[in-house]
Amino acid sequence: MLRAEDNRFLTESGAGTPMGELLRRFWLPVLLSEELPAADGPPKKIVVMGEELLAFRDSRGVVGVIDQYCPHRGANLWLGRNEECGIRCVYHGWKFDTDGKCLDMPTSYPDLNAKDLIRIKSYPVREWGDMIWAYMGPAGEIPDLPDLEMALLPASHRYVSKKWQDCNWVQALEGSIDTAHFTFAHLSFDKDEDEVLDIKKHFVNPIARMNVDHMRWIAEDPRPVIKIQPHDAGLTIAGGRLTGNDNNCSDNIYWRIAQFLMPVHAYAPSAMPGESIFGQSFIPVTDTKCWIYTYAWNPDRPLTQAERDMYRSGNGVISEVDENYVPLRNKSNDYLIDRQLQKTRSYTGIKGVSEQDAAVQDSQGPIADRTREHLGPTDLGIMHFRKLVMEAARALQQGEPPPQLGHQDRYAVRSGGCVTDKAKDLPAVMLERFGDETGYVGRPRNAAAE
Repeated sequence: MLRAEDNRFLTESGAGTPMGELLRRFWLPVLLSEELPAADGPPKKIVVMGEELLAFRDSRGVVGVIDQYCPHRGANLWLGRNEECGIRCVYHGWKFDTDGKCLDMPTSYPDLNAKDLIRIKSYPVREWGDMIWAYMGPAGEIPDLPDLEMALLPASHRYVSKKWQDCNWVQALEGSIDTAHFTFAHLSFDKDEDEVLDIKKHFVNPIARMNVDHMRWIAEDPRPVIKIQPHDAGLTIAGGRLTGNDNNCSDNIYWRIAQFLMPVHAYAPSAMPGESIFGQSFIPVTDTKCWIYTYAWNPDRPLTQAERDMYRSGNGVISEVDENYVPLRNKSNDYLIDRQLQKTRSYTGIKGVSEQDAAVQDSQGPIADRTREHLGPTDLGIMHFRKLVMEAARALQQGEPPPQLGHQDRYAVRSGGCVTDKAKDLPAVMLERFGDETGYVGRPRNAAAE
Protein backbone atom coordinates (compact mmCIF):
# COMPACT_ATOMS: atom_id res chain seq x y z
CA MET A 1 0.00 0.00 0.00
CA LEU A 2 1.00 3.65 -0.35
CA ARG A 3 0.75 6.49 2.12
CA ALA A 4 -1.88 9.08 1.20
CA GLU A 5 0.79 11.65 0.34
CA ASP A 6 2.58 9.15 -1.92
CA ASN A 7 -0.69 8.33 -3.68
CA ARG A 8 -1.20 12.04 -4.40
CA PHE A 9 2.42 12.27 -5.58
CA LEU A 10 1.84 9.37 -7.98
CA THR A 11 -1.50 10.45 -9.41
CA GLU A 12 -1.57 14.28 -9.58
CA SER A 13 -0.53 15.60 -13.00
CA GLY A 14 -1.30 19.32 -12.96
CA ALA A 15 1.34 21.94 -13.75
CA GLY A 16 3.76 22.27 -10.84
CA THR A 17 3.08 18.82 -9.39
CA PRO A 18 6.10 16.46 -9.36
CA MET A 19 4.46 13.82 -11.59
CA GLY A 20 2.97 16.48 -13.86
CA GLU A 21 6.40 18.02 -14.37
CA LEU A 22 7.85 14.59 -15.14
CA LEU A 23 5.20 13.88 -17.78
CA ARG A 24 5.81 17.30 -19.35
CA ARG A 25 9.43 16.36 -20.08
CA PHE A 26 8.28 13.79 -22.64
CA TRP A 27 6.39 14.01 -25.92
CA LEU A 28 2.76 13.01 -25.30
CA PRO A 29 -0.01 12.20 -27.82
CA VAL A 30 -2.82 14.74 -27.50
CA LEU A 31 -4.99 13.99 -30.58
CA LEU A 32 -5.31 11.55 -33.44
CA SER A 33 -4.26 13.00 -36.78
CA GLU A 34 -7.71 12.14 -38.13
CA GLU A 35 -9.29 14.57 -35.65
CA LEU A 36 -7.79 17.47 -37.62
CA PRO A 37 -8.33 16.15 -41.13
CA ALA A 38 -8.12 19.32 -43.24
CA ALA A 39 -6.08 22.50 -43.49
CA ASP A 40 -8.02 25.53 -42.21
CA GLY A 41 -10.62 23.13 -40.78
CA PRO A 42 -12.46 23.48 -37.47
CA PRO A 43 -10.21 23.78 -34.40
CA LYS A 44 -10.41 21.25 -31.59
CA LYS A 45 -10.67 21.89 -27.85
CA ILE A 46 -8.39 19.65 -25.80
CA VAL A 47 -7.53 19.38 -22.12
CA VAL A 48 -4.16 17.86 -21.20
CA MET A 49 -3.12 17.50 -17.56
CA GLY A 50 -5.65 20.15 -16.59
CA GLU A 51 -4.57 22.69 -19.22
CA GLU A 52 -7.28 23.95 -21.58
CA LEU A 53 -5.71 24.09 -25.05
CA LEU A 54 -6.75 24.53 -28.66
CA ALA A 55 -5.44 22.48 -31.57
CA PHE A 56 -5.81 23.52 -35.21
CA ARG A 57 -4.32 22.67 -38.61
CA ASP A 58 -3.30 25.80 -40.50
CA SER A 59 -3.30 26.55 -44.23
CA ARG A 60 0.04 24.77 -44.69
CA GLY A 61 -1.23 21.62 -42.93
CA VAL A 62 0.88 22.38 -39.84
CA VAL A 63 -0.75 21.66 -36.48
CA GLY A 64 -0.59 24.11 -33.59
CA VAL A 65 -1.44 23.56 -29.93
CA ILE A 66 -2.03 26.89 -28.19
CA ASP A 67 -3.88 28.39 -25.24
CA GLN A 68 -7.61 28.11 -25.68
CA TYR A 69 -8.26 31.73 -24.63
CA CYS A 70 -7.41 34.98 -26.38
CA PRO A 71 -5.04 37.13 -24.27
CA HIS A 72 -7.03 40.29 -25.13
CA ARG A 73 -10.34 39.78 -23.30
CA GLY A 74 -10.37 36.04 -22.71
CA ALA A 75 -12.73 34.95 -25.50
CA ASN A 76 -12.47 31.27 -26.42
CA LEU A 77 -10.49 30.84 -29.62
CA TRP A 78 -12.48 27.71 -30.45
CA LEU A 79 -15.05 30.16 -31.82
CA GLY A 80 -12.32 31.61 -34.02
CA ARG A 81 -11.91 31.59 -37.77
CA ASN A 82 -9.10 29.33 -39.01
CA GLU A 83 -7.68 31.34 -41.93
CA GLU A 84 -4.45 32.09 -43.77
CA CYS A 85 -2.06 30.34 -41.38
CA GLY A 86 -3.66 31.51 -38.16
CA ILE A 87 -6.68 31.41 -35.86
CA ARG A 88 -8.56 34.72 -35.60
CA CYS A 89 -10.55 35.61 -32.50
CA VAL A 90 -14.10 36.57 -33.43
CA TYR A 91 -14.37 39.13 -30.59
CA HIS A 92 -11.87 41.77 -31.76
CA GLY A 93 -9.97 40.03 -34.56
CA TRP A 94 -6.65 39.27 -32.89
CA LYS A 95 -4.95 36.48 -34.84
CA PHE A 96 -2.37 33.89 -33.74
CA ASP A 97 -0.23 31.36 -35.60
CA THR A 98 0.74 27.81 -34.59
CA ASP A 99 3.73 29.14 -32.64
CA GLY A 100 1.58 31.51 -30.57
CA LYS A 101 2.80 34.64 -32.36
CA CYS A 102 0.26 37.43 -32.82
CA LEU A 103 -0.07 38.06 -36.57
CA ASP A 104 -2.71 40.78 -36.55
CA MET A 105 -4.19 43.17 -34.00
CA PRO A 106 -6.86 45.24 -35.77
CA THR A 107 -7.83 47.11 -32.60
CA SER A 108 -4.35 48.63 -32.15
CA TYR A 109 -2.71 51.50 -34.05
CA PRO A 110 -0.21 50.17 -36.61
CA ASP A 111 2.62 52.46 -35.52
CA LEU A 112 2.58 50.99 -31.99
CA ASN A 113 3.68 47.52 -33.18
CA ALA A 114 1.69 46.12 -30.27
CA LYS A 115 1.13 42.78 -31.97
CA ASP A 116 4.87 42.11 -31.89
CA LEU A 117 4.79 42.25 -28.10
CA ILE A 118 2.02 39.71 -27.67
CA ARG A 119 2.38 35.93 -27.70
CA ILE A 120 -0.03 33.26 -26.64
CA LYS A 121 1.06 30.07 -24.88
CA SER A 122 1.95 27.41 -27.45
CA TYR A 123 3.62 24.03 -27.37
CA PRO A 124 5.90 22.30 -29.91
CA VAL A 125 3.97 19.77 -31.99
CA ARG A 126 4.89 16.76 -34.13
CA GLU A 127 2.82 14.24 -36.08
CA TRP A 128 4.11 10.72 -35.52
CA GLY A 129 2.42 7.38 -36.02
CA ASP A 130 -0.96 8.91 -37.02
CA MET A 131 -1.05 10.84 -33.74
CA ILE A 132 -0.43 14.49 -32.89
CA TRP A 133 2.17 14.84 -30.12
CA ALA A 134 2.90 17.87 -27.94
CA TYR A 135 5.87 18.70 -25.76
CA MET A 136 4.77 20.70 -22.71
CA GLY A 137 8.07 20.95 -20.87
CA PRO A 138 10.76 23.64 -20.57
CA ALA A 139 11.75 25.42 -23.76
CA GLY A 140 15.18 24.47 -25.01
CA GLU A 141 15.01 20.95 -23.58
CA ILE A 142 12.93 19.27 -26.28
CA PRO A 143 13.81 15.56 -26.58
CA ASP A 144 13.56 13.33 -29.62
CA LEU A 145 10.28 11.58 -30.30
CA PRO A 146 10.12 8.04 -28.89
CA ASP A 147 10.91 5.35 -31.46
CA LEU A 148 7.73 3.37 -30.92
CA GLU A 149 7.88 0.58 -33.47
CA MET A 150 4.34 1.17 -34.71
CA ALA A 151 5.37 4.71 -35.74
CA LEU A 152 8.54 3.52 -37.45
CA LEU A 153 6.52 1.31 -39.77
CA PRO A 154 4.50 2.43 -42.82
CA ALA A 155 0.94 3.50 -42.00
CA SER A 156 -0.38 0.38 -43.75
CA HIS A 157 1.03 -1.75 -40.92
CA ARG A 158 -0.84 -0.04 -38.06
CA TYR A 159 -4.28 0.88 -36.76
CA VAL A 160 -4.65 3.75 -34.30
CA SER A 161 -7.64 4.86 -32.22
CA LYS A 162 -8.37 6.14 -28.72
CA LYS A 163 -10.93 5.79 -25.95
CA TRP A 164 -12.20 7.89 -23.07
CA GLN A 165 -11.93 6.55 -19.52
CA ASP A 166 -13.48 7.83 -16.28
CA CYS A 167 -10.57 7.34 -13.88
CA ASN A 168 -7.05 8.49 -13.09
CA TRP A 169 -4.47 7.58 -15.74
CA VAL A 170 -2.26 5.65 -13.29
CA GLN A 171 -4.79 2.94 -12.38
CA ALA A 172 -5.63 2.49 -16.05
CA LEU A 173 -1.95 2.05 -16.89
CA GLU A 174 -1.39 -0.27 -13.93
CA GLY A 175 -4.15 -2.50 -15.26
CA SER A 176 -2.39 -2.73 -18.61
CA ILE A 177 0.89 -4.04 -17.15
CA ASP A 178 -0.80 -6.45 -14.74
CA THR A 179 -0.29 -9.80 -16.47
CA ALA A 180 -2.07 -11.78 -13.72
CA HIS A 181 -5.65 -10.49 -14.01
CA PHE A 182 -6.38 -12.23 -17.31
CA THR A 183 -7.48 -15.42 -15.54
CA PHE A 184 -10.58 -13.76 -14.14
CA ALA A 185 -11.16 -10.47 -15.97
CA HIS A 186 -10.93 -11.77 -19.53
CA LEU A 187 -11.38 -15.52 -19.84
CA SER A 188 -14.72 -16.73 -21.13
CA PHE A 189 -16.27 -20.08 -20.38
CA ASP A 190 -19.38 -22.23 -20.68
CA LYS A 191 -21.02 -24.06 -17.80
CA ASP A 192 -23.05 -27.15 -18.43
CA GLU A 193 -25.96 -28.27 -16.33
CA ASP A 194 -23.61 -29.79 -13.74
CA GLU A 195 -21.59 -26.56 -13.55
CA VAL A 196 -18.53 -28.41 -14.85
CA LEU A 197 -15.99 -26.29 -16.73
CA ASP A 198 -14.75 -28.02 -19.86
CA ILE A 199 -11.87 -25.70 -20.61
CA LYS A 200 -10.45 -27.34 -23.69
CA LYS A 201 -13.83 -27.42 -25.39
CA HIS A 202 -15.35 -24.13 -24.33
CA PHE A 203 -12.68 -21.44 -23.94
CA VAL A 204 -13.10 -18.71 -26.48
CA ASN A 205 -10.48 -16.31 -27.69
CA PRO A 206 -10.92 -12.67 -26.64
CA ILE A 207 -7.52 -11.46 -27.82
CA ALA A 208 -5.63 -12.06 -31.06
CA ARG A 209 -5.37 -15.78 -31.89
CA MET A 210 -4.47 -17.21 -28.50
CA ASN A 211 -5.00 -20.94 -28.86
CA VAL A 212 -6.83 -23.32 -26.54
CA ASP A 213 -3.67 -24.43 -24.79
CA HIS A 214 -2.69 -20.85 -23.91
CA MET A 215 -6.13 -20.18 -22.49
CA ARG A 216 -6.07 -23.40 -20.51
CA TRP A 217 -2.67 -22.62 -19.01
CA ILE A 218 -3.90 -19.16 -17.94
CA ALA A 219 -7.00 -20.71 -16.35
CA GLU A 220 -5.11 -23.45 -14.55
CA ASP A 221 -2.41 -21.17 -13.13
CA PRO A 222 -3.82 -17.91 -11.72
CA ARG A 223 -0.52 -17.25 -9.89
CA PRO A 224 2.07 -16.49 -12.58
CA VAL A 225 5.64 -15.93 -11.49
CA ILE A 226 6.41 -12.28 -12.28
CA LYS A 227 9.86 -11.35 -13.59
CA ILE A 228 11.08 -7.79 -14.23
CA GLN A 229 13.80 -6.65 -16.61
CA PRO A 230 14.61 -2.90 -16.44
CA HIS A 231 15.91 -1.32 -19.64
CA ASP A 232 16.82 2.08 -21.05
CA ALA A 233 13.22 2.97 -21.98
CA GLY A 234 11.31 1.37 -19.11
CA LEU A 235 10.49 -2.12 -17.88
CA THR A 236 9.86 -5.56 -19.32
CA ILE A 237 7.24 -7.29 -17.16
CA ALA A 238 6.75 -11.01 -17.74
CA GLY A 239 4.35 -13.48 -16.19
CA GLY A 240 5.30 -17.16 -16.41
CA ARG A 241 2.75 -19.96 -16.02
CA LEU A 242 3.32 -23.70 -15.88
CA THR A 243 2.07 -25.47 -18.98
CA GLY A 244 0.20 -28.07 -16.94
CA ASN A 245 0.39 -31.84 -17.08
CA ASP A 246 0.90 -32.25 -20.81
CA ASN A 247 3.29 -35.15 -21.32
CA ASN A 248 5.14 -33.31 -24.03
CA CYS A 249 5.65 -29.97 -22.28
CA SER A 250 5.50 -30.52 -18.53
CA ASP A 251 8.85 -28.79 -18.09
CA ASN A 252 7.82 -25.66 -20.02
CA ILE A 253 6.69 -22.19 -19.03
CA TYR A 254 4.17 -20.09 -20.94
CA TRP A 255 5.44 -16.51 -20.78
CA ARG A 256 3.25 -13.46 -21.36
CA ILE A 257 5.56 -10.46 -21.74
CA ALA A 258 4.37 -6.86 -21.33
CA GLN A 259 6.32 -3.63 -21.78
CA PHE A 260 6.14 -0.33 -19.89
CA LEU A 261 7.80 2.60 -21.65
CA MET A 262 8.35 5.84 -19.76
CA PRO A 263 6.25 7.59 -18.88
CA VAL A 264 2.82 6.61 -20.28
CA HIS A 265 3.11 3.75 -22.80
CA ALA A 266 2.34 0.05 -22.26
CA TYR A 267 2.22 -2.97 -24.56
CA ALA A 268 -0.12 -5.93 -24.03
CA PRO A 269 1.46 -9.38 -23.54
CA SER A 270 -0.69 -11.39 -25.94
CA ALA A 271 1.03 -11.61 -29.34
CA MET A 272 2.69 -14.82 -30.46
CA PRO A 273 5.27 -14.71 -33.31
CA GLY A 274 3.71 -13.37 -36.50
CA GLU A 275 0.69 -11.84 -34.76
CA SER A 276 -0.14 -8.15 -34.43
CA ILE A 277 0.92 -6.35 -31.25
CA PHE A 278 -1.28 -4.10 -29.11
CA GLY A 279 -0.15 -0.92 -27.34
CA GLN A 280 -1.65 1.92 -25.32
CA SER A 281 -0.64 5.43 -24.22
CA PHE A 282 -2.35 6.88 -21.13
CA ILE A 283 -2.76 10.66 -21.15
CA PRO A 284 -4.29 12.54 -18.20
CA VAL A 285 -7.09 14.95 -19.02
CA THR A 286 -7.57 15.81 -15.36
CA ASP A 287 -6.64 13.80 -12.30
CA THR A 288 -9.91 11.85 -12.63
CA LYS A 289 -10.23 11.43 -16.43
CA CYS A 290 -7.92 10.25 -19.17
CA TRP A 291 -7.62 9.51 -22.86
CA ILE A 292 -6.12 6.16 -23.77
CA TYR A 293 -4.55 6.03 -27.23
CA THR A 294 -4.81 2.46 -28.52
CA TYR A 295 -3.02 0.89 -31.44
CA ALA A 296 -2.21 -2.38 -33.14
CA TRP A 297 0.64 -3.01 -35.54
CA ASN A 298 2.18 -5.86 -37.45
CA PRO A 299 5.93 -5.60 -38.05
CA ASP A 300 5.89 -8.07 -40.93
CA ARG A 301 3.02 -7.08 -43.20
CA PRO A 302 0.25 -4.55 -43.86
CA LEU A 303 -2.95 -5.02 -41.88
CA THR A 304 -5.83 -6.45 -43.86
CA GLN A 305 -9.17 -4.70 -44.27
CA ALA A 306 -10.77 -7.48 -42.23
CA GLU A 307 -8.37 -6.72 -39.36
CA ARG A 308 -9.11 -3.01 -39.55
CA ASP A 309 -12.85 -3.72 -39.48
CA MET A 310 -12.32 -5.98 -36.48
CA TYR A 311 -10.42 -3.27 -34.59
CA ARG A 312 -13.08 -0.72 -35.47
CA SER A 313 -15.64 -3.06 -33.89
CA GLY A 314 -13.48 -3.53 -30.80
CA ASN A 315 -10.69 -6.05 -30.35
CA GLY A 316 -8.05 -6.51 -27.68
CA VAL A 317 -7.21 -3.20 -26.02
CA ILE A 318 -9.09 -1.31 -28.77
CA SER A 319 -12.65 -0.34 -27.81
CA GLU A 320 -15.71 -0.04 -29.98
CA VAL A 321 -16.26 3.72 -29.77
CA ASP A 322 -18.71 6.36 -31.01
CA GLU A 323 -17.87 9.41 -33.13
CA ASN A 324 -16.41 11.12 -30.03
CA TYR A 325 -14.22 8.11 -29.15
CA VAL A 326 -16.36 7.24 -26.12
CA PRO A 327 -16.72 3.44 -25.73
CA LEU A 328 -20.21 2.19 -26.49
CA ARG A 329 -20.03 0.17 -23.26
CA ASN A 330 -18.98 2.63 -20.56
CA LYS A 331 -19.53 3.81 -16.99
CA SER A 332 -22.73 5.70 -17.83
CA ASN A 333 -24.50 2.52 -19.00
CA ASP A 334 -22.79 0.11 -16.56
CA TYR A 335 -20.76 -1.31 -19.48
CA LEU A 336 -23.97 -3.12 -20.54
CA ILE A 337 -23.17 -5.80 -17.98
CA ASP A 338 -25.20 -8.98 -18.56
CA ARG A 339 -25.75 -10.90 -15.32
CA GLN A 340 -26.92 -14.00 -17.18
CA LEU A 341 -23.77 -13.90 -19.28
CA GLN A 342 -21.84 -13.57 -16.04
CA LYS A 343 -23.42 -16.79 -14.74
CA THR A 344 -22.81 -18.79 -17.87
CA ARG A 345 -20.00 -17.38 -19.99
CA SER A 346 -17.61 -15.04 -18.16
CA TYR A 347 -16.64 -13.73 -14.74
CA THR A 348 -17.50 -10.14 -15.68
CA GLY A 349 -20.60 -10.47 -17.86
CA ILE A 350 -19.15 -7.62 -19.95
CA LYS A 351 -18.30 -7.93 -23.64
CA GLY A 352 -14.92 -6.70 -24.84
CA VAL A 353 -11.47 -6.98 -23.28
CA SER A 354 -11.02 -3.20 -23.31
CA GLU A 355 -14.42 -2.68 -21.69
CA GLN A 356 -13.70 -5.33 -19.05
CA ASP A 357 -10.49 -3.49 -18.17
CA ALA A 358 -12.27 -0.13 -18.03
CA ALA A 359 -15.03 -1.47 -15.78
CA VAL A 360 -12.70 -2.77 -13.10
CA GLN A 361 -10.37 0.25 -13.32
CA ASP A 362 -13.24 2.76 -13.10
CA SER A 363 -14.69 0.77 -10.20
CA GLN A 364 -11.59 1.59 -8.13
CA GLY A 365 -12.87 5.17 -7.94
CA PRO A 366 -11.86 8.36 -9.76
CA ILE A 367 -8.47 8.02 -8.06
CA ALA A 368 -7.77 4.62 -6.51
CA ASP A 369 -7.15 4.79 -2.76
CA ARG A 370 -3.86 2.90 -2.54
CA THR A 371 -3.72 3.29 1.25
CA ARG A 372 -6.27 0.44 1.42
CA GLU A 373 -4.68 -2.04 -0.97
CA HIS A 374 -2.83 -5.22 -0.07
CA LEU A 375 -0.33 -6.16 -2.77
CA GLY A 376 0.90 -9.71 -3.37
CA PRO A 377 3.50 -11.61 -5.41
CA THR A 378 1.69 -11.14 -8.74
CA ASP A 379 1.76 -7.33 -8.23
CA LEU A 380 5.54 -7.11 -8.64
CA GLY A 381 5.22 -5.26 -11.95
CA ILE A 382 2.96 -2.67 -10.35
CA MET A 383 5.49 -2.10 -7.57
CA HIS A 384 8.35 -1.65 -10.03
CA PHE A 385 6.31 0.75 -12.17
CA ARG A 386 5.49 2.95 -9.18
CA LYS A 387 9.08 2.91 -7.96
CA LEU A 388 10.40 3.88 -11.41
CA VAL A 389 8.09 6.83 -12.07
CA MET A 390 8.12 8.15 -8.50
CA GLU A 391 11.91 8.02 -8.25
CA ALA A 392 12.16 9.78 -11.63
CA ALA A 393 9.78 12.52 -10.46
CA ARG A 394 11.75 12.99 -7.22
CA ALA A 395 15.04 13.10 -9.11
CA LEU A 396 13.60 15.76 -11.43
CA GLN A 397 12.73 17.85 -8.37
CA GLN A 398 16.44 17.78 -7.56
CA GLY A 399 17.36 18.91 -11.07
CA GLU A 400 18.12 15.47 -12.56
CA PRO A 401 16.19 14.87 -15.82
CA PRO A 402 14.83 11.38 -16.52
CA PRO A 403 17.52 9.25 -18.17
CA GLN A 404 15.04 7.80 -20.68
CA LEU A 405 15.09 11.15 -22.49
CA GLY A 406 18.55 10.22 -23.74
CA HIS A 407 17.42 6.83 -25.02
CA GLN A 408 14.42 7.51 -27.24
CA ASP A 409 16.00 5.20 -29.82
CA ARG A 410 15.55 2.31 -27.35
CA TYR A 411 11.76 2.57 -27.38
CA ALA A 412 11.49 0.20 -30.37
CA VAL A 413 10.60 -2.85 -28.29
CA ARG A 414 7.95 -5.53 -28.61
CA SER A 415 5.74 -7.42 -26.21
CA GLY A 416 4.37 -10.90 -26.77
CA GLY A 417 4.14 -14.50 -25.69
CA CYS A 418 6.23 -17.65 -25.99
CA VAL A 419 6.73 -21.10 -24.49
CA THR A 420 10.21 -21.99 -23.23
CA ASP A 421 11.98 -24.46 -21.01
CA LYS A 422 11.37 -23.51 -17.39
CA ALA A 423 15.09 -23.51 -16.66
CA LYS A 424 15.51 -20.30 -18.66
CA ASP A 425 15.63 -16.93 -16.89
CA LEU A 426 13.89 -13.85 -18.29
CA PRO A 427 16.88 -12.44 -20.23
CA ALA A 428 17.28 -15.83 -21.92
CA VAL A 429 13.57 -15.91 -22.69
CA MET A 430 13.75 -12.45 -24.25
CA LEU A 431 16.78 -13.41 -26.31
CA GLU A 432 14.97 -16.47 -27.60
CA ARG A 433 11.75 -14.60 -28.39
CA PHE A 434 13.10 -11.28 -29.70
CA GLY A 435 16.84 -11.62 -30.15
CA ASP A 436 17.45 -9.02 -27.43
CA GLU A 437 17.19 -9.13 -23.64
CA THR A 438 14.68 -6.25 -23.55
CA GLY A 439 12.56 -6.92 -26.63
CA TYR A 440 14.41 -4.23 -28.59
CA VAL A 441 13.99 -4.56 -32.34
CA GLY A 442 15.27 -1.15 -33.42
CA ARG A 443 15.36 -0.30 -37.08
CA PRO A 444 15.92 2.75 -39.30
CA ARG A 445 13.04 5.19 -39.43
CA ASN A 446 10.79 4.64 -42.42
CA ALA A 447 10.58 7.80 -44.50
CA ALA A 448 6.85 7.24 -45.04
CA ALA A 449 6.28 7.23 -41.30
CA GLU A 450 7.79 10.67 -40.67
